[in-house]
Amino acid sequence: MKLPMKYLLILFIGFSALAQTNINQTDANGKKHGLWKGTYDESKRPRYEGTFEHGIETGTFKYFDDTKDGKVIATRTFSENGKVAYTTLYDRKGFVVSEGKTVGKLNEGEWKYYQEESKDLMTQEFYTNGKLNGVRKVFFPGGIIAEETTYKDGVRNGSYKKYTEKGAVLEESNFKNGGYDGMAIFRDGGGAIISKGPFVNGQKKGTWEFYKDGKLKEKKKFPERVKFAKTVKKQE
Repeated sequence: MKLPMKYLLILFIGFSALAQTNINQTDANGKKHGLWKGTYDESKRPRYEGTFEHGIETGTFKYFDDTKDGKVIATRTFSENGKVAYTTLYDRKGFVVSEGKTVGKLNEGEWKYYQEESKDLMTQEFYTNGKLNGVRKVFFPGGIIAEETTYKDGVRNGSYKKYTEKGAVLEESNFKNGGYDGMAIFRDGGGAIISKGPFVNGQKKGTWEFYKDGKLKEKKKFPERVKFAKTVKKQE
């Protein structure tokens, strides 16, 4: 026996109303529980949706841009009682912009950043308690290495290398507490040395060698001494 259309419509409205009442609810302690959907203040368009377990994010949350299309611009997948989240950011065409893990809202472990509208890696970083640690790599489009910088607790410490798109090393140097320290070698695009010498606390110190067309041109000692010309007072 088929129900009249008007009864089907009433049932549909009833189920829809029931579904709406199960959204944005709180538990007995006033904490978010179950499916929640947020909206942008002015446009009232969907801003996010995700599930809470007594005030704690669980599973995957989706975040939308403030347009009629409502594209997904980010996802966060929560674990370990909401303390850990794997975050992925997207552009409006659906390409991944960046991805990585946060622990207690601080970056942790490997983070990846991609070339514009591409699956090619642009930057690879490693974090400990929200601070850069280890080797940060930057790539040219196509995956060729462009830079390698060593970090410790968010500051450049250790070796640094810079490359051309053809793989030639432009610079080999070292950093300490964010500044140049130790031997450094600078080359042209063909791999020939331009200059080399030591840094101390970010300043050139000691003997530096300068080259032209692959041959030693001159040596200089740093810091350079400024020579003052002697003046003789003319007797009247």
